[in-house]
Amino acid sequence: MKPYRGQGGLFPHNNFSGGISGADELDLSKELLESWQKRLHAHQSKLFKSPRGDLKQGSLFETDELKSLDTLRPLKLTPLPISFWRWPSAPHSGPAIYLVMDLPEGFNTPILLYVGETTSADRRWKGEHDCKEYLASYSHALAQVGLKSHLSIRFWIDVPESTKERRKMEKKLILLWLPPFNKETRAHWSTPFTAINN
Repeated sequence: MKPYRGQGGLFPHNNFSGGISGADELDLSKELLESWQKRLHAHQSKLFKSPRGDLKQGSLFETDELKSLDTLRPLKLTPLPISFWRWPSAPHSGPAIYLVMDLPEGFNTPILLYVGETTSADRRWKGEHDCKEYLASYSHALAQVGLKSHLSIRFWIDVPESTKERRKMEKKLILLWLPPFNKETRAHWSTPFTAINN
């Protein structure tokens, strides 16, 4: 995906190289972080009402994959804490698409930070995952300026068994929602929580 440059760089002097310690080196203000969240919310809030958005205006000959995106209602999925994987028994297992969200104070809908797919919903978040680092840095940066995060993860299990088909759905969701922690869209939001230079 070609980076979108129309809105200009929100963090033009970002040299962040990942990890929580990098957040301390950034000059992030409360206003800057709130502005970043509001831009993301402005794009995504309408999608919570119509998850496929402009995809409905696409081809007259829709694929089953696109039709199945109609069934995704992110806010109807059960929100779980990010640490759900530490529970004695997993709430979900098997193939899934998962959505990582935050609900900033004063927002009427969450912001979608990451979309992923897995063959094992009960095991995907055990061990290392790039998104965990971004979430730690994001939470740390918010805490530094007095903002709270209300992170959750939701699993959509009504997805194809085929990894290839799930990845197609994941890609379409990423391109539609533009979650900032997915590698395909990081440059779009000029996020301070990922390893890019603007």
